[in-house]
Amino acid sequence: MSETAQASRIGAREWGLARAWVAVHWFGIGVAAMTAAAAGFLFHQLLAWPPHEDEALPLFVGRHPLGELFQVVLEERGGAPLHFLLAWAVAHLDLGLEGLRTLSAFFAVASLPVVALLAARLGGRVPALLATAIVASSWTFLFHGVYGRMYSLFLCLGALSYLTLLGALERGGKRAWALWALAILATVATHPYGALVLASQAVFVVVARRDHLRQSLWAFGAVGVLGIPFWLTDLVLAGRFDAGVAGGGRVNLLEYVWQATGDFTAAFPVLPAVLVAAAAGLAVLPRETRVLAACAGAVPLLALVVARSSGSPETRHLIFLLPFVAVAVGAGVARLGRVWAPLALVALVAAQVAWAWDRTPELFEWEPDVRQEARADAAGYLASTTGSRDVLLGYDPLFLQAWEQQPEFPLTVLPRADADLALNSLLELERPLGHGVWVFDASKTTNVERSLEIPRASPRPAVAFEVRDFGPFLVIRTRAPVVTPERYLLRAGQAMLVGKRLFLGDADINLPTIERAARALRGYGASRSLSTSSR
Repeated sequence: MSETAQASRIGAREWGLARAWVAVHWFGIGVAAMTAAAAGFLFHQLLAWPPHEDEALPLFVGRHPLGELFQVVLEERGGAPLHFLLAWAVAHLDLGLEGLRTLSAFFAVASLPVVALLAARLGGRVPALLATAIVASSWTFLFHGVYGRMYSLFLCLGALSYLTLLGALERGGKRAWALWALAILATVATHPYGALVLASQAVFVVVARRDHLRQSLWAFGAVGVLGIPFWLTDLVLAGRFDAGVAGGGRVNLLEYVWQATGDFTAAFPVLPAVLVAAAAGLAVLPRETRVLAACAGAVPLLALVVARSSGSPETRHLIFLLPFVAVAVGAGVARLGRVWAPLALVALVAAQVAWAWDRTPELFEWEPDVRQEARADAAGYLASTTGSRDVLLGYDPLFLQAWEQQPEFPLTVLPRADADLALNSLLELERPLGHGVWVFDASKTTNVERSLEIPRASPRPAVAFEVRDFGPFLVIRTRAPVVTPERYLLRAGQAMLVGKRLFLGDADINLPTIERAARALRGYGASRSLSTSSR
């Protein structure tokens, strides 16, 4: 046999072995490839989207010592202890916004293998692979993968809790139920809606797996007891919403579901086809999967209907439903067969990326250079002029950037959407108070019209304030220390009227917050609001 023929034979044998190996491991290869692609995108675009105040908040809270951190979260703010604990580690390691976003990207990437395993249990490996591609290319995944909040962690742990629940119901035993208990406790520690994840799982066990009811009662009971600190912090947060932290009013359920499903996949005009695919997929998925998906979706939606105030729910609050929507759509696409299913998947992924680009252009195009330069200049000004006793309103990203330049930057920031918490924080500050400092941004998405320039408008009386403009940013600072809470609230109200005059969206929240805090400080004895004060 010639050397050429022998080499050809060896090559054919190796190719055959490689094909056989791929035929066995295709699912893992596909998930690994999508995970690697998602990691490459998220870490490359980590700082593309401009900093947000909801990212600055946990970092400022995380500057407190650990004991004070838990006091703030568990007794004053409520919410997500695990997220604030991670932010505390980031703050004390001086990793800043990039460190916080790195955590979000890490948990987003880690969620993909978990979603793939959960989807494989729910519908088989082919729909699971398609579902993983749908999740990895969705706006919800891509955006929250770089957003320095708790939602990629919530996605990862929520999917893990459903996966471990199915494992515990299948295998039984203390170890399996202990793994589920750890996963669901971490989930409820990540977000208040984790309680709804737990409730949906309890309903599923009662409806579909009563054969394991006795064994599961011990596990659910243990979670109920161990989770008491989280239930208490959820009550604290609910009390703040009742006090007017967020917009009230009942949610339009159909509109909410339509918007969330579009954010999970692609918006109109693609969304109707997606819903058809999801319905077709649900029809062929196992009955137990359909029941679990129904419980996972119905429980939080029913809670929104029953609740008197919606608290302005958004897509991110239901991010734990993303794997269920994806596996339903994936199963529907898989029904198209070997030829049409890949083409449909490619078209859907392209539509999802296009929707993500349209919904959040900065995620792909980066923040405009002129805004980055203006932000750096404004932060530099704040770092050089703001003293440790100065009083800041709102967790503006400029404050975070200034803090990174000036370690002595003020520790306490007054929340801008909670009058009670703002007043309590103000009264706890050491007297005499320093200067009042406020920031306005003409380029924020909450404005009626966005602009990269802002007029240098001064509050009245003008002699009481220093005003500097940096591109879209307006920094207002009192010329003299405000000294007392009463004088701070007066000057804050006068500064907020600038935002009203410029039609900036944040002023619609900030001014009422200041007015309510001032009335509470006066014991509700004054008849005039700050907006009419001319002192």
